[in-house]
Amino acid sequence: MIAVNLADLYRDLHQHPELAFAETRTASVAARELRAAGFETTEGVGRTGVVGVLRNGDGPTVLLRADMDALPVEEKTGLPYASTAVVDGTPVAHACGHDVHVTCLVGAARRLAAETDGWRGTVLAVFQPAEEVGGGAETMVEDGLFDRFGKPDVVLGQHVAPIPAGFLGVRPGPAFAASDTVRVVLHGRGGHGSRPEAAVDPVVMAAATVLRLQTVVSREIAGGDTCVVTVGAVRAGTVANIIPDDAELLLSVRSYDPVVRARALNAIERIVRAEAAASNAPRDPEVTVVTSYPAAVNDAEAADRARVALSAVVGAERVVDPGPVTGSEDVGVFATAAGVPLVYWLLGGADPAAFAAATTFDELRHVAATVPANHSPLFAPVISPTLDIGVEALVAAAKAWLAT
Repeated sequence: MIAVNLADLYRDLHQHPELAFAETRTASVAARELRAAGFETTEGVGRTGVVGVLRNGDGPTVLLRADMDALPVEEKTGLPYASTAVVDGTPVAHACGHDVHVTCLVGAARRLAAETDGWRGTVLAVFQPAEEVGGGAETMVEDGLFDRFGKPDVVLGQHVAPIPAGFLGVRPGPAFAASDTVRVVLHGRGGHGSRPEAAVDPVVMAAATVLRLQTVVSREIAGGDTCVVTVGAVRAGTVANIIPDDAELLLSVRSYDPVVRARALNAIERIVRAEAAASNAPRDPEVTVVTSYPAAVNDAEAADRARVALSAVVGAERVVDPGPVTGSEDVGVFATAAGVPLVYWLLGGADPAAFAAATTFDELRHVAATVPANHSPLFAPVISPTLDIGVEALVAAAKAWLAT
């Protein structure tokens, strides 16, 4: 089988995004590439996950992880390989960069298979479904990931980010935030738009609730703590002259400290119920935590070991501490379930030209806040040198554990 050029592989994956637990084509591509590299390969782990095993004598076992799913977002990058995929009427795109992750892990698998003289042990290449909905890692673990393929000694991975290509970011301790998705249903009483006095309007109830929820972080979380509460969706009604019965809110909550998380969730429920009562709702609202997974916490000793390895790839001055990332990742579920250290780092993917005027790390941070970031319809990692560095980073970090 002729190996596909990594840049071409990336473009192909980018043009064929798939949503959570529907990554059948992506999984087949990953499996094909693993088999071509000589990995023992199993598909359908945790529904659509793929696991490749490469044994090379006695030594540690290193789990390298890439997530595969895309987002319900319409791409607006204008790239010649931009996604035009639509699923059930919804545009789909790799707006988070998981196509970069898959491509880099394929490249790392090829390299490790070709360089067996330089390491000893076992590589577990895990292509995980459904990171975006927070259930993919857990589903693979529940499907017997470690019973079937062996328990690793460390879990390693990376996430492409809007920092300049050529930089890597690794932080010991809490690195990515815990994530909770909350669904709120506010119950009103429908009626004609011309007679609001005969109805209880859930749209007004929802509007008041959205505004009040902004005070959770600004007035109930201490300045030194970190928490984000975002209302990402408001759904109610069908036409202009009908007051609907119900309104739905979808919230995203990010935090690092379990105490802060509990306080935020309690405040959300209290505010929702209070606004419903203030609006004379005919029945109590529904507040449901739909998905939840913990913060990704990098083991300090393992992060230091990885930093040394990553410094050999890009230079010590280009391996930075990005600070706590308020984005979330379920990769930590693998490490927690196996009882082993986690190291998860940022892979720079933004065009370095956008950062040319930055001379300090603080200036670099400021520029990073102005370029299209993950989940934006304009998010577009540069292919080079992002892919090459992503492959080298995974290989170097893996070899830092694999005995020689």
